[in-house]
Amino acid sequence: MTKTLLFLVAEDSFFVTHRMTLARAARDAGYRVVVATRIGAHAAAIEREGFRLVPIRLRRGLRNPVSDIAAILDLVGVYRRERPDVVHHLSLKPVVFGTIAARLARVPAIVNALTGLGLLYSDAAGASGFLRAPVTAALRLLSASPRVWTLVQNTDDLKTLRAAGIGDETRTVLIRGSGVDTARFTPQPEAPGVPVAAMVSRLVGLKGVPDLVEAARRLKHRGVPIRIALVGSPDPDNPTALSEGEIRAWVAEGIVEWWGQRSDIPQVWAEAAIAVQPSRGGEGVPKSLLEAAACARPLVTTDVPGCRELVTDGVNGLLVPPIDPVALADALEKLARDPELRRRLGHEARATVETHHTDTAVASATLDLYRRAL
Repeated sequence: MTKTLLFLVAEDSFFVTHRMTLARAARDAGYRVVVATRIGAHAAAIEREGFRLVPIRLRRGLRNPVSDIAAILDLVGVYRRERPDVVHHLSLKPVVFGTIAARLARVPAIVNALTGLGLLYSDAAGASGFLRAPVTAALRLLSASPRVWTLVQNTDDLKTLRAAGIGDETRTVLIRGSGVDTARFTPQPEAPGVPVAAMVSRLVGLKGVPDLVEAARRLKHRGVPIRIALVGSPDPDNPTALSEGEIRAWVAEGIVEWWGQRSDIPQVWAEAAIAVQPSRGGEGVPKSLLEAAACARPLVTTDVPGCRELVTDGVNGLLVPPIDPVALADALEKLARDPELRRRLGHEARATVETHHTDTAVASATLDLYRRAL
């Protein structure tokens, strides 16, 4: 009998970029695949794969209690209609709301993928940090059911959950990241001219964009031969959102370039020689760094959970402290002035992905998790 796998994800764009390969593998393994998400520009791409697409009310970010209760009830209805054998919840809010709904709807198996612990569990939580205690209590309670399995992407998050009593040790699984297609993302020679350091990311404060801008300002003052490119778009649903006006002001100042939202990411790495991700925390294993590494680009990132899961300092990239523009500028200058170092670190970055982070390996491990959960 065909089993149904339902993905719950807040945005259809995230599903396409981070879980499409897994869904294809599940389909090929015999699952009927349902995607419950907020529908944006990617509905056709999802439906072309033969997946059933179900619109939901759930959105990222903090909402008022009335709309959040309505979203949970909406999910209960979805689960009762679709009758999934296993649900796969992606990211913190879908995990909490989806698990409540799945337990009410008596879904047999629940996989909660914490793709990084997000703003609430980072040192940059600020005013949002007051929610950490109630969210931790909710996760502890919801994960206690023998039907619930917890999936994390890095060893730091695994330790955090165990210290907080979230998830049974026998039902908590570590799978390092979302994987990357190493046939699509391949090593490429550097473009000629001044090296470009690109940051491919949502343009929000938590990702460290202001820190990169300040580092770029320092590099310009030093006269370092390097260009800094931001690749992505603002995310108004994020509490640390940046405005388009701020980004355009930095461009007008002449310290960064803004390449906008791009879907041709292999071409981005054909144009850029260095990958930079100065995250302030809350990461799983950043997909953008995996893709850059697969293209044999050296990685410059911060010594925070998720980022340090991928990068070994001096081996496949350079690690710097978070929220430290001076150290970030120093690392970027070091790579900008040393093409042989870029080549060596990039070669090792590609080897890291081939050994630990291919999309086929991630899909295989996740399908095995479904079998165990069922």
